[in-house]
Amino acid sequence: MDNGLYDYSPIVDRAPIRLPDGARVAFYVGLNIEHYQVDRPSTSIFAGTAGLTPDPLNYGWRDYGPRVGFWRVLDILDRHHLRASVLLNSDVVEHNPQIITAGVARDWAWLAHGKNNSILQADMSIEQERDYLTEVVDTIERATGTRPRGWMGPALSETFHTPELLAELGLSYVLDWTNDDQPYRLNVPGLLSVPYSVELNDISLFVGKATSGPDFVQIVKDQLDQLHAESADSGRVMALALHPFVIGQAFRAKYLDQALEYVANYPGVWLTTTDEIAAHFSSASPLAESAQAEDDQVR
Repeated sequence: MDNGLYDYSPIVDRAPIRLPDGARVAFYVGLNIEHYQVDRPSTSIFAGTAGLTPDPLNYGWRDYGPRVGFWRVLDILDRHHLRASVLLNSDVVEHNPQIITAGVARDWAWLAHGKNNSILQADMSIEQERDYLTEVVDTIERATGTRPRGWMGPALSETFHTPELLAELGLSYVLDWTNDDQPYRLNVPGLLSVPYSVELNDISLFVGKATSGPDFVQIVKDQLDQLHAESADSGRVMALALHPFVIGQAFRAKYLDQALEYVANYPGVWLTTTDEIAAHFSSASPLAESAQAEDDQVR
């Protein structure tokens, strides 16, 4: 079957996107704050024990994130005055409430990221998924005082009904479809896709490809340099996807610090959140209205 969620739109054929204050690149940190169940396999650093129950090696590696790695990353973000876009498993509310308190104090953006990263909703019926998503969104709203506007599925997973169910719940954007450098409208009324990255992502780089710290810094620099060069006529979005149990390891901390220092001092970069990117793209600016009108005429 063909994908009916969005239409093909080559980036060279679109109406220009203008960012606030003349910026050319919108940059955000996608900080994955996740909970893992002890009796289910998940993201692992050593395949040899990944199927065991329990699996102290891989579970402990993941659990380093909320216990230690998060707090190290928090200090680095504060140093560069960066607010995170938190991809939040709702189970974190119960298991790691101090993390919620720290993020609320910093006015972070909170995105729904499922209940935990051990359960995917891919096989749920529409009724089961509606109940599941409602519980996730309501739990995050109660804990943070803010109803999530965005969604990213655990392991970027969805069903074919997920976008419409999210729209029913009042969410306005998703990160799961990692196919663009600009936001775009999905074929679900009121719902956007906002760029996210599976390559500029610490799991892909450090765990999947054994990237070194200095190489990570250079990759971040190269990504920003290229997007900035391409954005003279229309803005771009740069996402940096981080997991505290990966980038929060002690020997990687200075490289995250170096990478963010480069970004934070780069001319023409809007340091922002996914909420603000989605709101700006959806705002009633002439360019946004023109782009929507052109899309509607094509359809």
